[in-house]
Amino acid sequence: MVLSESHPARQAEGLTTTQAAGRLATDGPNVLPQRPPTRLWQRVLTQLRDPLIIVLLIAAALTLVTGDWADMAVISMVVVVNTLVGVVQEVRADHAISALTELTAPAARVVRDGAQREIPAADVVVGDLLVLGEGDILAADAAACESEALAIDESAVTGESVPVDKNTTTAAGLSAGTVVVRGRGRAVVTAVGAASATGRIAYLLDQRHGSTPLQRRLTDFGRILAGVVVALCAVVLVLGLFRGQPVELMVVTAISLAVAAVPESLPAVVTLSLALGARRMALRRALVRHLPAVETLGSVTVLATDKTGTLTEGRMAARRIWTPEVEASVTGTGYAPTGVVTVADRPLRPGDQPAITAILAAGTLCNDARLSPPPDAETTEWTALGDPTELALLAAATKLDLDIDDLRTRLPRVAECPFDSDRKRMSTAHRHADGTYRIVCKGAPEAILTTAVLDDEPALFAQAAEQAEQWAQEGFRVLAVAQADRETPPRSGDEDMEQHLRLLGLIAIYDPPRIAAAATVAACDRAGIRPVLITGDHAGTARAIATRLGILRPDGPVIDCRSEVGDPDMVTSPVFARTSPGQKLSIIEALQRSGHVVAMTGDGVNDGPALQRADIGIAMGGRGTEVARQAADLVLADDNLDTVVVAVEEGRRVYDNIRRFLVYGLSGGAAEIAVMLVGPFFGLGLPLLPAQILWINLLTHGLPGVALGGEPAEPDAMNRRPRPPTESILGGGLWQRVLRIAVVLTAVTLGIAVWAAATGRPWQSMAFLALGMTQLGAALGSRTRARSLDNPLLLVAVVGAMLLQLAGLYVPFLRDILGTEVLALPDLLTVCAVSVLGYIAVRLDRFLHPSRHRPVEATS
Repeated sequence: MVLSESHPARQAEGLTTTQAAGRLATDGPNVLPQRPPTRLWQRVLTQLRDPLIIVLLIAAALTLVTGDWADMAVISMVVVVNTLVGVVQEVRADHAISALTELTAPAARVVRDGAQREIPAADVVVGDLLVLGEGDILAADAAACESEALAIDESAVTGESVPVDKNTTTAAGLSAGTVVVRGRGRAVVTAVGAASATGRIAYLLDQRHGSTPLQRRLTDFGRILAGVVVALCAVVLVLGLFRGQPVELMVVTAISLAVAAVPESLPAVVTLSLALGARRMALRRALVRHLPAVETLGSVTVLATDKTGTLTEGRMAARRIWTPEVEASVTGTGYAPTGVVTVADRPLRPGDQPAITAILAAGTLCNDARLSPPPDAETTEWTALGDPTELALLAAATKLDLDIDDLRTRLPRVAECPFDSDRKRMSTAHRHADGTYRIVCKGAPEAILTTAVLDDEPALFAQAAEQAEQWAQEGFRVLAVAQADRETPPRSGDEDMEQHLRLLGLIAIYDPPRIAAAATVAACDRAGIRPVLITGDHAGTARAIATRLGILRPDGPVIDCRSEVGDPDMVTSPVFARTSPGQKLSIIEALQRSGHVVAMTGDGVNDGPALQRADIGIAMGGRGTEVARQAADLVLADDNLDTVVVAVEEGRRVYDNIRRFLVYGLSGGAAEIAVMLVGPFFGLGLPLLPAQILWINLLTHGLPGVALGGEPAEPDAMNRRPRPPTESILGGGLWQRVLRIAVVLTAVTLGIAVWAAATGRPWQSMAFLALGMTQLGAALGSRTRARSLDNPLLLVAVVGAMLLQLAGLYVPFLRDILGTEVLALPDLLTVCAVSVLGYIAVRLDRFLHPSRHRPVEATS
């Protein structure tokens, strides 16, 4: 509900308990609209809709028709495990997000029945009179009816890092979720819940984006594979019938080949790889809400990021000080006194440079913020309350070892002219012990560097104005500070105290970049990912941060979104300033239309729609808002931006392992079909029996295939460009590699069989052993690091599969099922020796035909 302009509550008298209860019953609680919870059966159904799972279900049905209970059980187990892992991961991620979630404003102070009381934010209704003080979070949209130096941090909604002054005459209202950083006031609630600014942005999140790049690639692959397999198996069936083989035998053989040719372990490999990636990322405090999001980061070509709180710390810091006598620098970020004030790289102590001490002392006195040390030895975080700009001045003073409490005690405040957005300055008066008074004034340079305020020489005006302009162009927020001592006592609100002052100097303040931000941008550049800055802040600040972090060249373009922006600019520009939530969404969509896979990082309500629309949304879990967390696919619980680089590497590892398994699985399946197709032309009537085909398939595509999903990342994974978004999962030379390896596997198997048949040996059993062993050799050759003990599960799985393959020849009960014969020791050793060619074929192919995804350096 929204309050109309003529509503009687505009009288700012508050509501009665009865009125509030009636409106709460009519409009509902003041909460954001929530999506209905996903039911368990819906999660299961989503997993079963995967195209490859559908292919497996069809294969299971075919094995049921043929009575192959063992293979049907294996395929069914793969489907069940894949579904279970996917559902469990989503449920666990949702629970983790719920644990992070807190109400945007847990409580609110309102006037009810003429008295002030605190109520849950959910019980706030339209017409309520909010009582606002420093540190309060707005529980709903409101209009200020009383204001005393009121300033609001609106970064969560607008992206603007500098607090906005609010008074009863400003046209802009107060938005839900914003924070009071200075002053006090009262405001009448105008909109709650879905009708508030936060709720309207959350409404944009209803449009879920489509499938991930991996899901689209696997869908296309599943369709192609199904068609090719059906066609080839039909050829085998027709050829067998043409040679006079029994119809029933050839039907069973064709079905067995179809099952064998389908890499039924692929969904398990995908799920295992994604789950391992999610687990590794959880150890880095990154919560994956949807498993496919792990791989999607490996496909990313553009990383679009917010500025405030994402690339920057979201809190201001003094960086430079200029006085007519000397210039100084301030090191360190945050509000703890971990840096120093230096002149010519020499740390200062109080009194070393009186001009520096004077300006920081003045900034401490003319200041309403509060900065407190940790309450105990176990806590390292300082408590900060107030305007971030004023907190930056206090932090700079502590780095010079000024005692803030002692200074304020020695010079108590006796009068003030609060900050006003028209005057753009604030003044305070303090009493000396001798009965005289010190006047301190700070504000925007243009508001202080005037003859109406200062009595300094015109040359000093020009020098200070030039310095202020230079810093502003570099993205700093500049404050000018002036003071004077007087005999007569000033009065609060009397602007006469802001006359005949002396300029102390200028202080440059900025929102410092996160420590990890520059490294993250550099890692993205090395990985061929283009970083793009999208912020609601002004263009000068955006340019300075983007240049400092390496996103923008010093002479690069910055798009100001207050003017019309076309699609070409949205696709090519690296920096966008003054963006609204809708414009962020448009930029993401334009990049996607141009073929990019886009990741978006953010923490504010204003980032929600873009996080939702991006191929993968990454939200800050600590500082981030609930809207951002619910819109994201990945939540960084500790707001550590370098986890994005870890996630990209995990995504590339997952995709590489899927392609690694496809080479292994498809080359083996192709070899099995080729042996059945080509064998008869060499006098081998039926090279392999249906049971033998399924047994080989069970052993090779079972645990060894799944274990390939646990291979470590390639050494150069983060030094190559992202794969082209339009490239198929078999692209980049993969299908050619499948054919080359399949030719070797086929040649080894048929060579052994033809030689054995010509010399009177049990050729079918030798072909059975050779085809299985060469495929297992190919599995070992597919490892990322062939001579290491990484991924020991693969080694165990291959050894186990080899023993079971031998058991098919030497265990009587299995010989009866498979139709095999015992091999003499020389024949066994011959087959095992020749099967090493499977390993050699894979390693040699990787050496002779390296990946087509070139390193970034090679194409830059």
